[in-house]
Amino acid sequence: MDYFLGIDVGSSKTHALIVDANGKCIGFGKAGGGNHQSAGYAGTERALRQSFEEARKMSGVEYAQIVGAGFGVAGFDFPSDREAHLQALSTLGLDCPMEIVNDGLNGLLAGATRGIGVNVTAGSSNNARGRNGRGKEGRIVGNGAAFGEFGGGLEITWRALQAVNYAWIKRGPATQLTEIFLKATGAKNVMELMEGVSSQKYHLFAHLAIPVIAAAKAGDSTATEIIRWAGEELGWLAVAVARQIEMENEAVEIIQAGSIYEAGEIITAPMQALTLEHCPKAKLIRLDGPPVVGAVILGMEQVNFDGYAVRDKIVATAKALLN
Repeated sequence: MDYFLGIDVGSSKTHALIVDANGKCIGFGKAGGGNHQSAGYAGTERALRQSFEEARKMSGVEYAQIVGAGFGVAGFDFPSDREAHLQALSTLGLDCPMEIVNDGLNGLLAGATRGIGVNVTAGSSNNARGRNGRGKEGRIVGNGAAFGEFGGGLEITWRALQAVNYAWIKRGPATQLTEIFLKATGAKNVMELMEGVSSQKYHLFAHLAIPVIAAAKAGDSTATEIIRWAGEELGWLAVAVARQIEMENEAVEIIQAGSIYEAGEIITAPMQALTLEHCPKAKLIRLDGPPVVGAVILGMEQVNFDGYAVRDKIVATAKALLN
């Protein structure tokens, strides 16, 4: 039997799956983050090899039995990144057709009916990628606030810090967010917080978005406004990519992938409202399954195997392995 490999390399974690031609996942492996921007290419290689070998050992599959492989990799942002990433992939010792894409495409391949539409990822930061039925692709830069791309955990965290500052300098109202940031950093007061952040004594991470979301659900008006803003920003990412692939007037599928969407309607409702304002036929779909499924389907595409015919089984058996 033929087997397929997919690896989803993220900034914080890496997942690998080996799947048979019936769509059954028989091997799973994991590793830490492999984004070369933070881990270096040595870190990319390490994440690829560790996750692949774990999956291969679980499956019992030999290298030569893998006939197609797909890789969705965080940090693979521009054509100039390709050669270095191919060098990293070569360390796996595979001799089969393979392709590498930005990890933003994993959610689209895993969640859209035929891998056509737009994926908007909201996790530690944000990303958006898309393609239409003619193969035309669309994207954002994918490097966050510096390029005006918002909606992920980091952007929510920094927006919340600004709100804490506004409350402190009397530009904005008092907010529960102040206590959240003091507790998270151990700062004694807001001045110490601002000094510590300025001097990099205190470091703010994406996971601070979790208590910000909780504060919004508890009714804090400032936190609620921040999460509404994040939802609308994610909507703009969807609209922008839909326009690029010329599907803004079609029934384009918008896949929502990433942990931020676990906040529920408080963020998905404003995202949907803004998206539908500009793409009235759009259908927003929460990704039901791990993004690594998309990397497997990418690998299947390399040998003209219809991964969508077995996607439901891939998702179901992947969930069983990951849990």
